[in-house]
Amino acid sequence: MKQLPWKSIRLAAIALVCLGAKLLPAHLALGQTNTGQTNTGQTSSGYSGAAPASGASGVASGAGGSLGQNPFTGSVPRGTASSEVLPLSFTNAIDRGLQNNLGLLLQSDNTIAARGEKWKELSELLPNLTTATSENAAQTNLAAQGLRLPGFPRIVGPFGFFDTRVYLTQSLFSLKALNRERGAFYSEKAAQYTYKDARDVVVLAVGNAYLQALAGGARVETAQAQVQTAQALYDKSVDQQNAGVSPAIDTLRAKVELQARQQQLIVARNDYAKQKLALARVIGLPPGQEFTLSDSSDYQAALQQVQAGEHFRKAATAEYFPTVDVAGNYGDIGVTPGNSHGTFQVAGTLRVPIFQGGKVHADVLQAEATLRQSHQQLENLRGQIDYDVRTALLDLGAAADQVEVARSSVDLAGQTLIQARDRFAAGVTDNLEVVQAQESVATANENYISSLYAHNLAKVALARAMGYAEAGVKQYLKSK
Repeated sequence: MKQLPWKSIRLAAIALVCLGAKLLPAHLALGQTNTGQTNTGQTSSGYSGAAPASGASGVASGAGGSLGQNPFTGSVPRGTASSEVLPLSFTNAIDRGLQNNLGLLLQSDNTIAARGEKWKELSELLPNLTTATSENAAQTNLAAQGLRLPGFPRIVGPFGFFDTRVYLTQSLFSLKALNRERGAFYSEKAAQYTYKDARDVVVLAVGNAYLQALAGGARVETAQAQVQTAQALYDKSVDQQNAGVSPAIDTLRAKVELQARQQQLIVARNDYAKQKLALARVIGLPPGQEFTLSDSSDYQAALQQVQAGEHFRKAATAEYFPTVDVAGNYGDIGVTPGNSHGTFQVAGTLRVPIFQGGKVHADVLQAEATLRQSHQQLENLRGQIDYDVRTALLDLGAAADQVEVARSSVDLAGQTLIQARDRFAAGVTDNLEVVQAQESVATANENYISSLYAHNLAKVALARAMGYAEAGVKQYLKSK
């Protein structure tokens, strides 16, 4: 496994902490994280809880709620599986995840819905223009309408007339409509920021799945090497027992060690296969496609949601205020289209609300409660941002130290195994030292693989915490 550069990310992290600009590492509940070094559990896709309609939290609850599945661990597979083995690099995996991941696709739909809501509110401020054409036939009972004059006909008609007309309505002044349009505008901005946050969540999810699969492949290779070593030790023990040099217990001990390593290899291969399946689900590979591994927007969304809440509260309060509208029409009316004359009507209307049964007061209370919740969530998010960035820095530093220690342990364990095998071959000792040395090598390799996984994942999580996971990871890959 390769390591990401540490110093450049650390300097960028400290600078961004000082500026206060960031994104939450969403603690994505990926379902396959097996290390406690970096907590990547996802809660409602980040800090977007303040955007119930457009946030990634809405995606998480609305997408996977019925199936109990986090949508960022699923995808919409595209294409058909081929018989060829697909080489999959880290960059390819991220690109596929950004195209096919279910959580991101659903958040994209939420952004479109927020844009539609903005246009709906805007339509209340824009002119409404319609046209209608009709051919009419009628007969009227004047007596029934109270017109009972001597010598005046009681029944008029039947008669017909033609009418074609253009109707225009325009709101001239409505604080409610103005503030609702501004609120919808900021809701759309919040949805856009949450979509950007969701892209970083996808990078984190794909990065975690890819690194787990990469670590799984390394464990398989290590287990295979340990099986070969155990097989060689067993063969040597059998030869020495046949020659009468070593006792039967050495052969039995070597046989037990060989079978233990074979079982470890079986488990490692099974885990690796499942990790590859999990990666394929996250990035949307076609079902059955074989492949090999080759080598703070959420805060902005919460801020926009607060601004949206302020405008919606103003819109609710503005229901107390008068509104001014204008409506008009112009058309041609007559007995027939050839025997007609133009007519028009223009009306300006001032509406003054006097009593609406407490509806305005209820709207104001609801808008005020929503705004207060948005403010509280924003302040909580501000503190959580600082906590997560600092925690990611601590995890990254600890993981870097663990990698160095684990690398040294692997070298020392390897040297110990070589010396133990030489001593056994020379008849100085039995194979107990060799078996213990093999155990040390296996433990050291596992610790090294786990520390590399934790180190690389900590770098992805830190980039996610600072709000540039997608750009940061791609920039690193370009610099390699």
